[in-house]
Amino acid sequence: QVQVTESGGGRVQAGDSLRISCTASGRTGVKFAMGWFRQPPTRGREFVAHINWSGENENYADSVKGRFTISRDNAGNTVHLQMNNLNSEDTAVYYCAVYEFAPSGSYSQQNAVDYWGKGTLVTVFS
Repeated sequence: QVQVTESGGGRVQAGDSLRISCTASGRTGVKFAMGWFRQPPTRGREFVAHINWSGENENYADSVKGRFTISRDNAGNTVHLQMNNLNSEDTAVYYCAVYEFAPSGSYSQQNAVDYWGKGTLVTVFS
């Protein structure tokens, strides 16, 4: 069984930066593609960012491109989401996504995610 744990959420002022992290554990010798989705207070869950197993390929939603950066540690399955120039539209619960069997190119679809974290709340106030 794969366990997914997020950390680093919080309350920040508009224009500030915040980094959230996620670790997937419970499977030795496997490197997963991983990513982030978020669910704002009044909308459904939406794709934010994805990084492949090697860290060589990153993908972003248009709404965060240029402001958010996803990265991963070289060893193991830990990813980080550096969020800069935050605004109120970024307020959401952020969920870590772990992909084990996802078809190539399907990373932005919720049904491509095999394991989810419980979420971490990011609140941006003006």
